[in-house]
Amino acid sequence: MISPEQLSELYRQACEVDVQAFKPGNVSVYAEGHDMTVADFRTSAKVSAEPLCNPDYSLGEKIYYAVKATREAVGCNTNLGIVLLCAPLIQAISHKDSELTLRQAVSKVIAETTIEDADWVFKAITLASPGGLGSSDQQDVNEKASVTLTEAMKIAGAKDRIALQYTTDYQDIFNFLLLRYNISLDRWGDRNWAAVAVYADMLSQFPDSHIERKYGDQYSEMIATKMAQLSEELSKTDNPEQIKPLLFCLDQELKLYDINPGTTADMIVATVLTAFLEDLNQ
Repeated sequence: MISPEQLSELYRQACEVDVQAFKPGNVSVYAEGHDMTVADFRTSAKVSAEPLCNPDYSLGEKIYYAVKATREAVGCNTNLGIVLLCAPLIQAISHKDSELTLRQAVSKVIAETTIEDADWVFKAITLASPGGLGSSDQQDVNEKASVTLTEAMKIAGAKDRIALQYTTDYQDIFNFLLLRYNISLDRWGDRNWAAVAVYADMLSQFPDSHIERKYGDQYSEMIATKMAQLSEELSKTDNPEQIKPLLFCLDQELKLYDINPGTTADMIVATVLTAFLEDLNQ
């Protein structure tokens, strides 16, 4: 059985890949932005790790106390999406029966969420105050939940890629992103560049729900086109370091328009954590 300390370390490593990977439009060691710093993300990873990996907490409590610790430490929303995605993975690996795959264990965690979990998560989302979050006729996060967390995520899933993972047993990660990540990791032997490749692949095929909450679809086609070009360049090189000039140009262009593919970045953290946990599970 994996210890909370081991889990915490793997989670922090996945969060570190997030800042080490040069993901255009997002915060990284190459370029900060959106009024957030690399230090904010590193602090957030450190303070959220303990509650996320606390074996005594329910799924909802993990999410709430991780978000609360982050808010108290950095005063802004750096990791709500990361926490929402990583909590079921951490819960699954902590309580997994030996005969279950990680994906089956995640599916079990999601199937067993409660109204109390939803209440904790509603409080976490309200506390984090994510950009572009409006009110809702069904299960508004500013009110008390009356359905399970999974049912609430079904309502949000049409507009939010993170919520969608709860209704598809993490289909994007297990069927698409993890495969792409492992292919790139095998090719280059570098987690950070593998993360960049997956980020570009995802944005070339799926709109970022954080961007679309903020701007609608006005930038979606432009982003998809540019990320497809980036994916193509990455697919042709044996040395991704050579792509850095293109990444700097693309990063500056996106930040000029205040475009931050934050949901996609959160998905990459969860993908890296999934890869770590799959390695443990073998």
